[in-house]
Amino acid sequence: MKILHTADWHLGKRLEKFSRLEEQREVLAEIVAIADEQDVDAVLVAGDLFDNFNPSTEAVELLYKTLKQLTNNGRRAVVAIAGNHDSPDRIEAPDPLARECGIIFAGYPDSHISTCQLDSGVCVLKAEPGFIEIKLPRFDYPLRLLLTPYANEYRLKTFLGLEDNEEELRQVLGRRWKELADRYCNELGVNMLVAHLYLMKKGEEPPEEPEDEKPILHVGGAQAVFSENIPVQMQYVALGHLHRFRLIDKLPCPVVYSSSPLSYSFGEAGQQKHVVIVEAEPGRKVNFSGITLSKGKSLQRKRFNDVEEALQWLEENPNVLVELTLVTDSYLTAEDRKRLLQAHEGIVTIIPEVKNKELLHQSTAAIDLNQDMDKLFQQFFRHKYGQEPNDELTDLFKEIRAEQGEE
Repeated sequence: MKILHTADWHLGKRLEKFSRLEEQREVLAEIVAIADEQDVDAVLVAGDLFDNFNPSTEAVELLYKTLKQLTNNGRRAVVAIAGNHDSPDRIEAPDPLARECGIIFAGYPDSHISTCQLDSGVCVLKAEPGFIEIKLPRFDYPLRLLLTPYANEYRLKTFLGLEDNEEELRQVLGRRWKELADRYCNELGVNMLVAHLYLMKKGEEPPEEPEDEKPILHVGGAQAVFSENIPVQMQYVALGHLHRFRLIDKLPCPVVYSSSPLSYSFGEAGQQKHVVIVEAEPGRKVNFSGITLSKGKSLQRKRFNDVEEALQWLEENPNVLVELTLVTDSYLTAEDRKRLLQAHEGIVTIIPEVKNKELLHQSTAAIDLNQDMDKLFQQFFRHKYGQEPNDELTDLFKEIRAEQGEE
């Protein structure tokens, strides 16, 4: 049985003023192509389908179109759970219709998925909150999935029936997983856990969360989940939340973050992005491997000591999004800033770094209030941001002053 594991699509995500939607279309088409080339039997999407609770129409359409393509006309099961960026209700809203296409949504840890059978041969044979058993067309053994979409502390306590607030949530969650695994997950099927949470190996350095990610360092705001909390029956754990491809632990089975399909912050600059292909059969260890994704723009953090050097690099690297740091003896002039911005369409931000400490000291000297308003604004801006205001800001300031003068 071949299964594709992906996560953290963050559809609708922006990087400052830059929309990433077109890149997302390209990389999701690449994932569909990989699923077809690898002839996978199921796809697991481990949360953060959208970037926020109210995604754009374009983002919603892209999600449904991609998931439909991944089903291969209903012959392939697709299971998608909610992450901490998703509205659980929005994720589950199309479930009755989606299920007819072979798409199964779970928004909450206690979501109950109805049993069903498609003409293609995909069947949901058994289901209870936190668990489904799926029959796939080419196999006489089932795929069993423990499902744990992201939940805040209140939802998680409700799902787990937690009464003793002093008991660690990770232990209760582990116990719930074990109950489900003991009831359903024997060696006559393939057994996996799909979750969107922060999971680590006990005693090791906690993995770093993405730079601009909503942190869920602890389950429901309480404690981190450890790999030792995973039931021994599991053969693979498909995780979402961390954006880097990462094997958290090999025991009791491979515990894997697949990575996001694109780099979404400059903290991810230079990262290789992946989907994971898992080959599994009952009662045996799985084989898994990451397949590198190639679509989308690279994010680069670049540092230069000279504007001309920066301009040359920008000309040689047109298809990137870049955070540009300019180290200079004096402030970056408005003219130089304009030249840089005109030279490259992918500059997200320009960070001036002034080496001349004396100049920095002078900028904090007493302000001469006898200067005209325009010069005072320039001096304030220079002091606050370490550079001259650009023409657009200067014109806007003058416009505001003119409106105040009329009033």
